[in-house]
Amino acid sequence: MGVYRIRAHHGMCLAYFIGKGYSEKFIKNMDRMKRELENNPEVCIVDEADDICSHCPNNVSGVCTSMNKVADYDHQVLALCGLETGVELKWEEFEGMVKDRILEKGKRKTVCGDCQWNDMC
Repeated sequence: MGVYRIRAHHGMCLAYFIGKGYSEKFIKNMDRMKRELENNPEVCIVDEADDICSHCPNNVSGVCTSMNKVADYDHQVLALCGLETGVELKWEEFEGMVKDRILEKGKRKTVCGDCQWNDMC
């Protein structure tokens, strides 16, 4: 695959993914994406449906039914990482930014503490 499209907030989700999620199809896709990203491909950081969203039950014709909430998560991650939508970089660079600027600074709950998966993080 070429450049992977990754929602900004999925940089945090992938850090905590433990094989649970919305559905079996979603879990398999998330696991596959996590494994593929371990090869450090180029990613394009987006604030819309991405390669992970493709198997999410909240994805209805490419639009998230929780768009307002997740768009806020995306914008906060972009701001904290000093990035803009559409930037392309290596996965490990983005993953490192999320880790250094959000997760290790204790800002995750501020960004997405109201997420339904919060207890897994």
